[in-house]
Amino acid sequence: MSKVKTFYQCQACGYSSPKWLGKCPDCGAWNTMVEEKSSPATRHSAQAPLYKPQPLSSISGGKEQRVTTGMNELDRVLGGGIVDGSVILVGGDPGIGKSTLLIQTGANFSERAGKVLYVSGEESPEQIKLRADRLSIHSDNVVLLPETNLEGIIQTAASLSPGLIIIDSIQTMYTEELTSAPGSVGQVRECAAKLMSFAKRSQIPLFLIGHVTKEGAIAGPRVLEHIVDTVLYFEGERGHAYRILRTVKNRFGSTNEIGVFQMTDSGLLPIENPSELFLSERPQNVSGSTVVASMEGTRPLLIELQALVSPTTFGMPRRTCIGVDFNRVNLLVAVLEKIAGLHLGGMDIFVNVVGGIKIVEPAVDMGVVAAVASSLREIPIHPRTVLFGEVGLSGEIRAVSQVDSRVKEAAKIGFERAILSKTNSARLKDSHGLEIIGASNVEEFLEVIFG
Repeated sequence: MSKVKTFYQCQACGYSSPKWLGKCPDCGAWNTMVEEKSSPATRHSAQAPLYKPQPLSSISGGKEQRVTTGMNELDRVLGGGIVDGSVILVGGDPGIGKSTLLIQTGANFSERAGKVLYVSGEESPEQIKLRADRLSIHSDNVVLLPETNLEGIIQTAASLSPGLIIIDSIQTMYTEELTSAPGSVGQVRECAAKLMSFAKRSQIPLFLIGHVTKEGAIAGPRVLEHIVDTVLYFEGERGHAYRILRTVKNRFGSTNEIGVFQMTDSGLLPIENPSELFLSERPQNVSGSTVVASMEGTRPLLIELQALVSPTTFGMPRRTCIGVDFNRVNLLVAVLEKIAGLHLGGMDIFVNVVGGIKIVEPAVDMGVVAAVASSLREIPIHPRTVLFGEVGLSGEIRAVSQVDSRVKEAAKIGFERAILSKTNSARLKDSHGLEIIGASNVEEFLEVIFG
């Protein structure tokens, strides 16, 4: 008979070693090797394939059926609603609101598509009931199951036939086919694969809550994100009431959309117009503050961007960036020194995106340049001016996409002037009542703002 073998497996990447190692030779992570045991291999008899190969042209393709979640922001991120049989992975920091979001989603979903099975491996039914009472959720169609055994969960789901299954969380589940502990690489991979197979066979949509590591990635093997259909990250700063739901993978929709929520005592509230909310507390006639128009998928967002420039008291000037790329800001500071002639070598520079949102789009380059120059010169930018455009290394201002959507959003909020690249201004179809000013380089741009 085959003996049970002991080996050590990296919990970050899945690398296996016959002995313990302090550092994983594959991914370089420290102290991630955990002892696991492999059960004897079992022989499986050959089975006939379940499906026969068929030509692509003979397959009848139809539009997938979607069920709305009752939360417009979540529907936007998912691509219009939940697709039957889809597997959705939701990750985020502890306490960010993942369980709150999904129990609200389950309650809304149960009103439209029958029963919802909420499987909790971390909380007791009494704890979940306390949260539901706080959220004013009283539904007989939400069924709670405190279970971590995968075989029992699948058996219960098969007999109940719910319209939606929520697993909280995948790291607490285990299958009896493996001897390793729950949360290990093997258990997470095997449980996710079995749940995915059950969801596809039964056409029941499935939500999985995933823990994250200290680096912000979902804990467990990387294959977990490859197995599921959609990966959502719930982001937000603990000091802010706003939460951002961002898509990083979606087989049934765009991966550029975001959903904006506000955490309140009664749960998560979708924010239909985040631009107006982000600008509600913006100070007027203050240097170093400007508004940029950024695109998140198909949604334009107007966000306040602040900069503070002050003489350094240390030998090396500090550069601190929150919400924007650090290297991108350093690049733009170099352009201001070289092209615009601003003296920033002995200055501490702090750049912040208000509201806790993170922007990776290069269209906010003009906003960073304007805010830094405004703080240095101590000259306020007109409060009804919106900026967007990419800045190149030679100081040129490049065109960006979806200009009409940005200008339309700015006009709806009440802005009066938009400064953008000269190429975009020439191609703009409708100004929507705004004064449109085009600039070809940084020097011309700064002259327009402070001239």
